Amino acid sequence: MLNTNEKKVVEFILQCQPGFPKSRGTWAVDRHGVPFILPSIGGITVNIQVGDPAFGWAGDHIEPGVSCTGDTNKPFEHPNNSLQVFACVGNKARVISGEAKGAEGVVIGHHGGSEHVIVDFPREAKEKMTYDDKIIISGKGQGLALTDFPGISLFNLDPDLLKKLNITVANAKLRVPVTTLVPAACMGSGLGASNVATGDYDIMTGDPETMKQYGIDKLRFGDFVALLDHDNRFGRDYHKGAISIGIIVHSDCMLSGHGPGVTTIMTCATPLIEPVIDPAANIADLLGIGTQLSK
Repeated sequence: MLNTNEKKVVEFILQCQPGFPKSRGTWAVDRHGVPFILPSIGGITVNIQVGDPAFGWAGDHIEPGVSCTGDTNKPFEHPNNSLQVFACVGNKARVISGEAKGAEGVVIGHHGGSEHVIVDFPREAKEKMTYDDKIIISGKGQGLALTDFPGISLFNLDPDLLKKLNITVANAKLRVPVTTLVPAACMGSGLGASNVATGDYDIMTGDPETMKQYGIDKLRFGDFVALLDHDNRFGRDYHKGAISIGIIVHSDCMLSGHGPGVTTIMTCATPLIEPVIDPAANIADLLGIGTQLSK
């Protein structure tokens, strides 16, 4: 069992609503110079959920589940910026209005740029939702720390989910289950951001050989992955020997420098984290939600 400061972590009641699908209103151009118009960020995405593949959809930057916002008209201002920071992966969500009232969901991460908190809900709940519905999130996790591992920083992580990640300790390191190891060279859009308490950054998918070598093309929404040689303590930075752990929050992308998005949950500047490959290291498998709920 990992020792933490959980009893000192603050819990907020956060309120949000589903955010409309967003469109550039014009053609986008993919990494091969081909223009396209496809579904993209935002929306109540009815037919996609955690556990589904992050590849193969007729879309770009697709956010599975319900894309939530505090104010869709002011994505970078209060209260939406606070929602982005204080909603953490694994937090419980509940619909408090409309025909879907009482439906329960789980936060799976943040998407920068769109400034959405992405929440997984069962399909039957999503089919009843409207963009006027209100959703309450039990925001808890920022400030969570491992008291026996001060060299490892936690971000965006619900304390209850931490307990379910099947982490073990060996040789003074945390052995963290992940589905995939991602080489540093693959990290793209979002790299260099000043902090990781909001948003995400993308695994670039422009090189098919590297994707196949590391199994990146097999990623699922909700997969926990290890970002090699990346230090996320004070922003997203390359640092040899560092390790960061994150969760896949949006689909593959067709734009240069983009790909499946990762919300950080754990990071260290030195190799205090040992990633352990486990195909079931996915939030759907751990919590029985998404594709696991529909089985």
